[in-house]
Amino acid sequence: YIFFLAWQKYPKQWCWPLVHPLRSAASLCHGACVELESDTEAVAHEGFKLGCISCKRRGEVRARASVNWFFKASDETEFSHLYSYEETEEIIDPRFYGRLGWKGSNNTRDLQDGSITIHNVTFNDTGTYMCIFSRVLIYPNYNFQTNSTKSFFLNVMPRRTRGLASIVSEVTMYMSIIGLQFWLLVEMIYCYRKIAAAGEEALRESEAEYLAIASESKDNCASGQVAE
Repeated sequence: YIFFLAWQKYPKQWCWPLVHPLRSAASLCHGACVELESDTEAVAHEGFKLGCISCKRRGEVRARASVNWFFKASDETEFSHLYSYEETEEIIDPRFYGRLGWKGSNNTRDLQDGSITIHNVTFNDTGTYMCIFSRVLIYPNYNFQTNSTKSFFLNVMPRRTRGLASIVSEVTMYMSIIGLQFWLLVEMIYCYRKIAAAGEEALRESEAEYLAIASESKDNCASGQVAE
């Protein structure tokens, strides 16, 4: 369960040791990309991360990528260009001037995390957000372009509420603890009964052995008296 929570909190990078059979002391650490959906509830007057992750399927192929965000408010029918990132960021929609910041991959042109942050969220930020990844795979003899689109509806709340996933996770944790404690109690009772049964059996065997020895001694005494 702890591993699951850590995975939910830190989705971008996991370190897996790889040990070479001829170099037992050496290890390599590689990052694993996991595509998770963005949260969909923001709190007014706070910051919020618009999540967008697009993993590259061929890790050995060099690539470069750009990210474009689009926004459609609740009362609008068409998307407007919100934000663009390719080595440098550009805020395009005037409604978000000074309120957007890059939270994705850094120090690389091969972007896989295109998340951005909204500072000082307002109720006017409620609406549908769309993220488009444009990636160019660079092969020795040619380039191949791919696009990935993700969208979600963001609802701005006046105050923070507990999400269903958080409640389910907490209930699951408590149920797991109770189940483990019950299983431990059953195992303790089983072991106690088994030890007690073994002790009683040992006592019965000792008693039977003692009676057999006493009976044999009595018979020997009786035989000796008859012989005299």
